[in-house]
Amino acid sequence: MLKAVLFDMDDTLLDWSKRSVDWMTYERRHLEKVHAYIAQTVRPIDRPNEFYDLVRYYSRQGWEDAEQTLRAPSYAEALYKALVEIGVPAECVDREACMHAFGWELMDGVRPFEEVEEVLGILRQHGIQIGLVTNASVPMRFRDQELRACGLLEYFGKCRIAAVDIGYLKPHPKIFEAALACIEARPEEVVFVGDNIEADIMGAQGVGMRAVLRQVPNGKRSERHIVPDAIIGNLHELLPLLDAWHDGWRG
Repeated sequence: MLKAVLFDMDDTLLDWSKRSVDWMTYERRHLEKVHAYIAQTVRPIDRPNEFYDLVRYYSRQGWEDAEQTLRAPSYAEALYKALVEIGVPAECVDREACMHAFGWELMDGVRPFEEVEEVLGILRQHGIQIGLVTNASVPMRFRDQELRACGLLEYFGKCRIAAVDIGYLKPHPKIFEAALACIEARPEEVVFVGDNIEADIMGAQGVGMRAVLRQVPNGKRSERHIVPDAIIGNLHELLPLLDAWHDGWRG
């Protein structure tokens, strides 16, 4: 019996190919807000460019470490380390307040793939739980802003998981196990859909789920021999797969 479909977020539900700004431009704009917040609540930052560079350094370092350990990096921790290094007293740095000051939002030009809302609506109509598991270094409550801006948040229940909230990145089993616990389902009752052959497909299959690879241009390749249960070009192609694997799920 099919109980739930879990999705990756970026390049599975959200199409980043038409974004109108690059990450560094977006990040700089929002780091300026953190700079202004610290100036108002603690003291002015004398070397703002050094602060911006340090945030990028610690963020990059976190992701490089994660490649070896699969421990989820934290963007809030990168902000904290950068502020302390430029002389802001550690006891004055509130990580949560800094993240709120950053003002995480949907990047200009990022939109859901055109079929996403229709497919999510069909799943919801037939009583299938819909969940999300993303390798994000910011808590899910901030990434919810993107889902809300796209009109997608209403389709998801409580199972919306960012890696930093669990402590581990996909493909580590702990993040998938957390999702299964959240939806109270067994692996064979769940299908996972993602665009990353290692993080999504290998990870989901590793805990016993069926895993569907959404192919996107310039998708990540792997030297490992990983075989998805199916490959699709858009989410419309997911529905007949569910029919074949879980006869009667439509009621």
